Amino acid sequence: MVGQKNSFSSFSVNNVQEAQTFYEKTLGIKTSIQQPEGVLTLDMNGSGNVMLYPKPNHTPATFTVLNFQVDNVEKAVDELHDKGVEFEHYTGDIETNDKGIRDNGTHKIAWFKDPAGNILSVIQNMEK
Repeated sequence: MVGQKNSFSSFSVNNVQEAQTFYEKTLGIKTSIQQPEGVLTLDMNGSGNVMLYPKPNHTPATFTVLNFQVDNVEKAVDELHDKGVEFEHYTGDIETNDKGIRDNGTHKIAWFKDPAGNILSVIQNMEK
């Protein structure tokens, strides 16, 4: 039956080594590479793993593939910006501020891309 075991998410990257460097050095996530396939596993601190698999003809998704819950989006954006991460800026229905943060009153969220162009976010739940 579906849901009876641990679940995990996966998405493709065009360069596993470049992805490993970004996820470890920039985001501070423990990683490991499984051989012989070269699948990169992100250790999500007890909430499961995320697997990134190499795909030579990789095309980044046009939607968010991974969200990181944080206590303070402003602080996370500043820290990641200091590490060279560029945040996306949107207008219209999901308009972001100058830092790239969207505040809808219940969540603050900021989107950025990994080296393969996959869209990631840091998100803060403001509801108590």
